[in-house]
Amino acid sequence: MLHRATRYTLALGLLAMPALAGAQAFGLNEIGSCAIARGFAATAAPCDDASSIYWNPGKLPTRRGLSVMGGVAAISIDGSFIQDTTGREYKADVPTQYVPHFFLNYRGDGKMAYGIGVYVPYGLTSQWGDDFPGRFAAKKASLKTIYIQPNLSYQITPNWSIGGGPVIGHSTVELVQGLDLSTVPTSAGGPTFGQLGVPKRTQFGEASLKGSAMAYGVDLGVHGQLTPTWEMGVRFLSQLTFSYDNADATFTPTPTGLSTVTPINSPFPVPAGTPFDALVASQFTSGSLQAQKVATRIQHPAQVQVGFAYTGFQATTLSAEYAYVGWKSFADLPVDFTGSSATTTAPDRDLIENYNNTSSIRLGAEHRMINGVALRAGFSSATSAAPDETVTPLLPEQDRSMVMLGAGLPLGSRFGVDASYARIMTAGRRGRLDERSSTSTSAQAVALNEGSYALSANIFAISFKAHY
Repeated sequence: MLHRATRYTLALGLLAMPALAGAQAFGLNEIGSCAIARGFAATAAPCDDASSIYWNPGKLPTRRGLSVMGGVAAISIDGSFIQDTTGREYKADVPTQYVPHFFLNYRGDGKMAYGIGVYVPYGLTSQWGDDFPGRFAAKKASLKTIYIQPNLSYQITPNWSIGGGPVIGHSTVELVQGLDLSTVPTSAGGPTFGQLGVPKRTQFGEASLKGSAMAYGVDLGVHGQLTPTWEMGVRFLSQLTFSYDNADATFTPTPTGLSTVTPINSPFPVPAGTPFDALVASQFTSGSLQAQKVATRIQHPAQVQVGFAYTGFQATTLSAEYAYVGWKSFADLPVDFTGSSATTTAPDRDLIENYNNTSSIRLGAEHRMINGVALRAGFSSATSAAPDETVTPLLPEQDRSMVMLGAGLPLGSRFGVDASYARIMTAGRRGRLDERSSTSTSAQAVALNEGSYALSANIFAISFKAHY
């Protein structure tokens, strides 16, 4: 009793995990305070520091010698969900995320520069409270991916340079979700616990999935000086596919305090008054809710940026860029459970996501004062990757706009500090609490979207740099 039914419910829930893999879905551009303040428009005219390894690996450092830059961006997210039927607002419970970056670049007397970068282009966390009705899709979903990039850039003509390097990625993923007793059949072909009076979204356990993976790709760039006042840049970051082949799935029971009101007729009859907790207890020790392994994969999509910069105004750089991210590669997600037997292993599933490719426009400005202080401002607007039927508690993704401000302060001839602030704004978007169960699109989105998500964020970043 309960074995096959509980396994099905569990598999459906765990399959929801990779909806994280989808920002503008869960992409992060908060790499270097100068670039943030300039609206991420740093491909045609990268900031005069070692972060050019990420923004355009083909751009040689302006100054010869060794450049070092490191810092952190603090991302504070404010999210909520208002349910249609109750009008109640549920607040997200996402802790402030700290995203580091570090770059080192060296240019000698020749036409080459050598460097290495460590940065986080994908990540962030979605997290909700214990009372959130969507916790059965995801109470917490966390993805953290760090890229390490050795880099080589080369000046092929006085006005053009190229560069790039391999990317080594390490990713960790975590999902925590509630298990809903009302959806579980009492036996194969029998009634669900909900049909026996258990209210919908009655939590009887909590599932946790944790895994890590490595992947490899490449980052390439081209930079050109078109005229004395116009520059251009092109950058390509390849897709990396992370295969979490040995992830751990563990389960913890949550007491419901409920008992059967009427007898349950099944191959194993249950008398009235039997605690539901007793009926499912064995599943956590010897059934389908005992610890097991699971394998899945998440694509971190390819990126392309094309930009132009104008320096015709005194001590001023104006930049405009277009960015494309290939989120359509995240169409579906297979998940394979590997337990010890058929009765202790959840069935394999395939979740349909159907994400869309996204575009963004980035505008930036920098003006350098006579004392060396740099004042910066930027604007960025991006479309969402998730279609209407994939706006869930894992990642209630929305079209977004960002405004940025920042400044750079020299600290003597060799050192400096950059600081920036960015505000993410969205218009809100309708979404749902439960995962989709079929490949239908618009009709299902209308039927299952049962409330409105709101999302905003504040980002503070600081970077320290040195030149020797």
